[in-house]
Amino acid sequence: MRIGLLSDTHGILDLALKAVQAMGSIDLLIHCGDHYRDASKISATINVPVHAVVGNCDPRMDGPAEKLLEVEGVIIYITHGHRFNVKVSLYGLYNRSLELNAGVVVYGHTHIPGYGFTRSPGSPDKDDLLIINPGSISDPRGGSKFSYGILDIHGGVITPEIHYI
Repeated sequence: MRIGLLSDTHGILDLALKAVQAMGSIDLLIHCGDHYRDASKISATINVPVHAVVGNCDPRMDGPAEKLLEVEGVIIYITHGHRFNVKVSLYGLYNRSLELNAGVVVYGHTHIPGYGFTRSPGSPDKDDLLIINPGSISDPRGGSKFSYGILDIHGGVITPEIHYI
């Protein structure tokens, strides 16, 4: 399954739609908040399921603060990240992912793209947890560029990518 990742669109729909088009053929789109309603607007233009969470710039009643999906046996945890203070540390986000038995964490908030694999405590598998932030297509920070992410999941193998527009 090919999954598109967006975060922190902040109402900049022209770049969000450009990113979605650049993703090519996707089976699912994840939006990690800050302008949750953008996900609905994007959803109306594409023919794939869209899953979204709210961020710190969204009204609380717009949608869920976190979400779990299972894709090809892999549990994906989606959150914006502000509740875990991700601008300082990923420790809280990591702990929450362990509580949920997630294999992938997708978050935003920092506006800085990146990913890494790490080991869950007690796991026999090396690097069995992926933490990925697709960055922002509205306001990149930390010297990054406008970005989005792609996750390919096939047979339990997870391949992350960050792309720039």
